[in-house]
Amino acid sequence: MKEAKAELRKIVAFSEKEHQVFVQNKKLEIVHFHLQNNAFYKDLVGSENYENWEDLPVLNKKNLQKPLLERLSKGYFVKNSYVNKTSGSSGTPFIFAKDKYCHALTWASNMYRFGWYGIDFNTSYQARFYGIPMDFISNKKERFKDFLSHRFRFSIFDLSDDVLEKILKKFQNEKFDYINGYTSSIVLFAKFLQKKNIVLTSICPSLKVCMVTSEMLFDDDKMLLEKQFGIPIVNEYGASELDLIAFQNTEGEWQVNSETLFVEILDENNKAVANGTSGRIVITSLFNKAHPFIRYDLGDIGILDEKSTLQKPILKKLIGRTNDVAVLPSGKKSPGLTFYYVTKSIIEDDGNVKEFVIKQTKIDCFEIEYVSEAELNLEQIKKIKKAIELYLEPHLNFIFIRKNSLERRNRGKLKQFKSML
Repeated sequence: MKEAKAELRKIVAFSEKEHQVFVQNKKLEIVHFHLQNNAFYKDLVGSENYENWEDLPVLNKKNLQKPLLERLSKGYFVKNSYVNKTSGSSGTPFIFAKDKYCHALTWASNMYRFGWYGIDFNTSYQARFYGIPMDFISNKKERFKDFLSHRFRFSIFDLSDDVLEKILKKFQNEKFDYINGYTSSIVLFAKFLQKKNIVLTSICPSLKVCMVTSEMLFDDDKMLLEKQFGIPIVNEYGASELDLIAFQNTEGEWQVNSETLFVEILDENNKAVANGTSGRIVITSLFNKAHPFIRYDLGDIGILDEKSTLQKPILKKLIGRTNDVAVLPSGKKSPGLTFYYVTKSIIEDDGNVKEFVIKQTKIDCFEIEYVSEAELNLEQIKKIKKAIELYLEPHLNFIFIRKNSLERRNRGKLKQFKSML
């Protein structure tokens, strides 16, 4: 860990020219290593040699859905690597590995970025809104890890008002330094505080900052969190198999990690697009020798800011997953989040609806599942239909289903749009 922190400090201190040389060298080094030492990657490339970076194949999640032992590099095994699995929120879960040094760099990177906000992983006390295993042994293991990591975890599988009241009391009795966790759960807590007319720092003045992750953070939700928590809200974007990909800096920019990763935005022909243009987010892990993540298609669509440089790329916008696309009767394709944006702006006007998800069941049929204190009225439903006609197209059918709670994934994530086609 000491070595990883020292290397990260060195990389951060590079001049722009030095950083350019560093990235070029690390790209060559990691590709060469895997072509020489990883049969899976050599097979994928089809040769031990390549002329240009752009000639290398784009690695997708389906490529990785084979036994981990078939994907590990020479000299790396389950016992001498960090092994974990992805959440499966993309629909294609898989097991991955990082060598121990790469994993240490991941933590050094996290510590460096959280440090921008005065958070020290060794001493700062975290209020953690994450999923947790429900079986007794796994639950106790996770709780013990939380204790060692100086954090308290709120299970997010039940966020009824009674449970939120208990969470509120915990904040009254503990000196938390920061909040970290899934966006939708933290937003739900903020809505509860809004209803009770409570600003969180009035009862927990030790709080400094809130980091949200794993799900989209909408502008109005960010404003709600800032108002009800009374602290800065920081948006992070990461992937367990890689690292923190982008983290909001103190200037409010979504700064991309250029120390341990090389990030590309590619079009459908796997060619890099100009900054300011949307495309698939494709990432190379510059240090992972245990397992190749070279030109790895994360399954997300995003835009790099026009002012981005190689040393300081800025993520202008994260649009959503490539498989979260609604196909409409006219043939038009629209990101599923379009529905979410439109519906969200109307459905929450009166504060009645706590949260909702949208499912496309047929090409012209959508289900909106929502949690609220009362049924949506005809006026609200008319507004939603009218807005969707305006933004998308007419003659779409909607079924509104009121529920007591929404189905979350096994780690507690809420998938906001899902196509069943």
